[in-house]
Amino acid sequence: MRRSIAAVALLAALAATAVVSAQGRRGGQPPAPGAGEQAAIPCTNDWQMRDGCAPRTGTLKPRDLTGVWMRVRGATNMTREADDLLTPAGRRLFEANKPSFGPRAVPPVRGNDPLGKCDPLGLTRNLFTEIAARGLEFVHLPDRVVEFFEYAHQYRTVWTDGRALPKDPEPRWMGYSVGRWDGDAFVVDSIALDDRVWADMWGHPISSKARILERYRRPAFDTLELQMTITDPDLYTKPWVSDVKVHRLQVERAMDDRLETFCVPSEEENFNKAIRDPAGGVVR
Repeated sequence: MRRSIAAVALLAALAATAVVSAQGRRGGQPPAPGAGEQAAIPCTNDWQMRDGCAPRTGTLKPRDLTGVWMRVRGATNMTREADDLLTPAGRRLFEANKPSFGPRAVPPVRGNDPLGKCDPLGLTRNLFTEIAARGLEFVHLPDRVVEFFEYAHQYRTVWTDGRALPKDPEPRWMGYSVGRWDGDAFVVDSIALDDRVWADMWGHPISSKARILERYRRPAFDTLELQMTITDPDLYTKPWVSDVKVHRLQVERAMDDRLETFCVPSEEENFNKAIRDPAGGVVR
């Protein structure tokens, strides 16, 4: 069955936002597992159990992130603490963004969320959004790591062949990324994001001059941790550091077993006309 990403993914993301909103306001808490610990994080929601979230153990390979992962802990936005870091330019953009989610949410028809036009989410919003029964997958190749996001079937390449980031690149939806191992942490450095994207679902802005640093760790066989640092001096007065986001290895499910949730512009347009716009009081 074909499903509009607006009707399925948008509602799922909204439900997940409500679940973690209280944690997001606090900025989140670091996870408990330490390096080398094999204890699994217990599942807490029925949808997690259905998607293979039953506790699993196996041989830990800290420098191998291969597999399909589902977020089970961590804030899904930059949190309200980021509001206090906005520069005057960042504040203007933030107030001009009218999101469909979060404390400033407006009816989608009256907002300007790029999601409503099937625009690509961009790097940071993909990293925040891989929750609500949608995951990400890592594939290791000799000279790169491919990170695939199930939401809208988007992916990015992280080069691991020792190359440097380009000096003056043309901005791209997912930016340019290079990665390296720092002990057992996979460190990804990204620049040149297209400034048409939003940093998260709450409408925090991000510019093409931003630099994104991601640190991935695999402290247990079925556990992946991610922490992000967003540095964007044009829009934020200092770097913003995320909580530690915890993901569960999806042992029993493969990515291609899940819904094919492309964002199809024609389906989005039909959904908007039939459901979204009338629900917001606009009839076209």
